[in-house]
Amino acid sequence: MTHRTLHRVAHVVFDRFLLLPIGALIAVVWANTAAESYFVMARRLSFSVNEIGMAFFFALMAQEVTEAVMPGGALHSWRRWTLPLVAAIGGIVGAVTVYIGYVQLSYEYSLISAWPIACAIDAAATYYFLRTILPRSAAVPFALLIAIVTDVVALVIVAPRHLVFEERVGGATLMLGALGLAALLRVTRVRAFWPYLFVCGALSWLAFYWEGLHPAFALIPIVPFLKHEPRPMDIFVDPPDDDAVHHAEHEWHLIVQPVLFLFGLVNAGVALKAYDTGSWAMLLAQLVGRPAGILLAVGAATAAGLHLPGHMRWRELLVVAFATSTGFAVALFLATGVLATGPVLAQAKIGVLGSASGLVMALIAARLLRVGKLAH
Repeated sequence: MTHRTLHRVAHVVFDRFLLLPIGALIAVVWANTAAESYFVMARRLSFSVNEIGMAFFFALMAQEVTEAVMPGGALHSWRRWTLPLVAAIGGIVGAVTVYIGYVQLSYEYSLISAWPIACAIDAAATYYFLRTILPRSAAVPFALLIAIVTDVVALVIVAPRHLVFEERVGGATLMLGALGLAALLRVTRVRAFWPYLFVCGALSWLAFYWEGLHPAFALIPIVPFLKHEPRPMDIFVDPPDDDAVHHAEHEWHLIVQPVLFLFGLVNAGVALKAYDTGSWAMLLAQLVGRPAGILLAVGAATAAGLHLPGHMRWRELLVVAFATSTGFAVALFLATGVLATGPVLAQAKIGVLGSASGLVMALIAARLLRVGKLAH
């Protein structure tokens, strides 16, 4: 294999966030062939990956969303986000209803606590799939906003579970110091990301950890102070490396990739024989409940007077509904945060991994309905 070919393969792997599924695949194989050594490794790396490394991923997502909703961004103006917001709510209601209903019909009430995991959507996987099938289509930002709103709701639901109800003045002081320093850097026109992330972010991380909040979300309050530029369509794609700000953001993308690989490696390993009621409930919630909820919500909203974006029809909407049915990265993250290690967590993870088949369903729907690049 030539150097140029290797470079091209590496570019595709990094550009498409493929290190995450690669890490997850290695984890599944490892956990089912040498379980003891895998779980020893996962236990040792869990804190550094889930509590520290993933903070960079969520900060990157916050940066992408901030730039997308700015004037000139892909998701700016209320006309662009009203219908996706309704669709997101419908998808959440559909997924949670199917999950809880299946669990109750199976009389497995101990599994009900895992319901927030069913809300999650892997925004990056959804984006790259639709950008490949429906390039330059309104379906891409439409689906992305559904994923963003859904994940924000899921994270807000999960975050209070980590709170420690004690008055700790030190944590609040650290948070104020982090925000004050970030504001000072912004006023003095510091354009590089690293002082914000590694100095202000470190103080914010300690504040979150001290207060009992999940520290993986600690960099999000710092993101609004960073330098931003409107991002019209190519969210999650590396910006052009043409100035100091874009160069720093390009490096930020490169740092996140190995973090996602380690995240998949540490969290996706589960014995496949551990599937049970929780696995089927999670799978049905994401593959059936969410698409049905999205379609019903959009149908009700359009009947009430809202309109689908230009050049987007119900055929494209059906593909979007299936494309948003995979939870993967965000769902795995929520699973490790909501559930303790044990059979319930194992069942939920198997369901989450199985939800990746939603992209296959979306591909089949696009082919049968002749949508986008599969029209001919």
